[in-house]
Amino acid sequence: MAAQRRVTIKQVAREAGVSAQTVSRVINDRRDVSAETRQRVKAVIDRLGYQPSYIARSLISGSSCTIGVVVWGLQFYGPFQAFLGIEQAANEQGYDLFLRLTQAITQDDGKALIKSMLSHQVDGIIWAVPESGQNHDWICTAAHTLPVPIVFLSMRPRPSLHVAAVDNRVGGRIATEHLVAQGYRKVGLIAGPLSWWEAAERRRGWVEALEATGLPADETAVVEGDWTPRSGEQAMYRLLERHASIEAVFVSNDQMALGAMKAARAAGRTIPDDLALIGFDDISEAPYLVPPLSTIRQDLDALGRQAVHKLISLFDSDDQDNHADEQVSPMLQPELIIRESSGAIR
Repeated sequence: MAAQRRVTIKQVAREAGVSAQTVSRVINDRRDVSAETRQRVKAVIDRLGYQPSYIARSLISGSSCTIGVVVWGLQFYGPFQAFLGIEQAANEQGYDLFLRLTQAITQDDGKALIKSMLSHQVDGIIWAVPESGQNHDWICTAAHTLPVPIVFLSMRPRPSLHVAAVDNRVGGRIATEHLVAQGYRKVGLIAGPLSWWEAAERRRGWVEALEATGLPADETAVVEGDWTPRSGEQAMYRLLERHASIEAVFVSNDQMALGAMKAARAAGRTIPDDLALIGFDDISEAPYLVPPLSTIRQDLDALGRQAVHKLISLFDSDDQDNHADEQVSPMLQPELIIRESSGAIR
């Protein structure tokens, strides 16, 4: 039996009564195609079983149809969930991903990653690397000279840059406000690395909530972890050693909260009767812990999708030099999820 010949873009164009360029625009989800034409072309594509050739698609569109993504920390819940949102949104829009993972966030490593992205002819870059200390200053400056658009994920929004982020300060504030509303007056904090923007913002929210109610934001009641369960366990031991009378703790992510709960139990504290606890992220295991973990939910899928949609919108715009307007990008708002660990359900 003779092999079935591959359907070409010209055959689709002929059947649909349009040009090959119009078919390409439909495939690439360009906005300059009428709804009627788009529907007709898609119907022909489905009927003929047309599968676009990656090379032909790139030649016709003048685009690699590839988004470069630099990601730190896929072993952690937050970065992994955000990446899933990026992957799904890119797939829905017809883009492939060129992914580079990094555990380092130095300037030299970052420059090498950008060079790798550009050598693979990506159409744009999503930079999903934590902002820590001064490590983002160079990339923020370099962004304005890159030949492709770049969108930053989970860093401090700045005028003139494209950023997708969750409002971590608000998350820290509503977590602490919830504990205070339960009647707790001695509220500690297990923070992430405070050189990181996200961790510092969650601490800032903790401070604001306590000061707003006249309670002390005691710096000796702040212990840093590194986002891992083990660091959460060690931090809780240190916190209880410093403040045996602590009543409640805001833990800056749920993975550290796992370790914090273990340490509290080992120290003879029953949650929430002796010690209330609230986390941040709403990991999938949170409702199944004993007791179920109160937490702050951030819509990480929406965050990843927002980054993709923001980047794709730049491909067809005049803003190819990565200069956003002077308004700071709006941040996604987190949500309080109340379960038993914070003492709200008895």
